[in-house]
Amino acid sequence: MAGDAEATRRRLLDAAAREFAEYGIAGARVDRIATAAKSNKAQIYHYFGNKDGLFEAVMSELARDTLREAPIDATNLPDYAGRLFDRFVRDPVKERLAKWYRLEGEGYAAVEVVVASTRDKLAAIAKAQADGLLTTRFTAVELLTMVVHLSALWSSMAPEMAAHATGIPEARRRQVVVDAVGALLRD
Repeated sequence: MAGDAEATRRRLLDAAAREFAEYGIAGARVDRIATAAKSNKAQIYHYFGNKDGLFEAVMSELARDTLREAPIDATNLPDYAGRLFDRFVRDPVKERLAKWYRLEGEGYAAVEVVVASTRDKLAAIAKAQADGLLTTRFTAVELLTMVVHLSALWSSMAPEMAAHATGIPEARRRQVVVDAVGALLRD
């Protein structure tokens, strides 16, 4: 029955990702997640402990997937920003999860995979700077912050600005992200 247990766990994670993306951490409801997963609340508590544990599992999976699909190359941050852009365009649920994490995550336990990957990215950028491969005009923290936020530029627009950008094709949006990061790196 291990397959059944894993299938249940998978359905719970998928339903939770959609719920957290729609309502945020605070607004998500365990009963809706259980119903959407064709399971029950007891299974959520069994596998994840509580709603915070479920959120941590969802965010850990998101971070691992992002690391696999868009690994950082500190010597080519424009390409990295483009790959992050691609990732979030392909899966808007994951992009919304990342937004909710930024909005509400401070009051929750840090997701260790996210903490570790951020630490590793900062170390890679700092090393590239020390090796003379990246500008030192910005600190590693400043650079990574700008790269990550620029990669989500188009999905973070205010509605009144988004209304004016509807005709910009995806390829052009991606190129703007890549070019903007490239401009940051020029001394």
